[in-house]
Amino acid sequence: MSEDAAEVESPCVKTCLIQPKARVCVGCLRTIDEIAGWGRMSPEERRAIMAALPSRAPILAEARGQTTRSRKERG
Repeated sequence: MSEDAAEVESPCVKTCLIQPKARVCVGCLRTIDEIAGWGRMSPEERRAIMAALPSRAPILAEARGQTTRSRKERG
């Protein structure tokens, strides 16, 4: 790994669980492809992903709410 690639730290918080509806990790909000490719990405690619992560939080929250409602509806 180059020094440039190391300058953008991983957002991983060691809570690895992919939410099936949102298809993102509940810990870091990255997709499986982003997680798998992180070590090979350029600093620019990593920065772009890091910039996109905050916008994914509402998507994850909505997906969780849909799952919770579905279970309640099933009673």
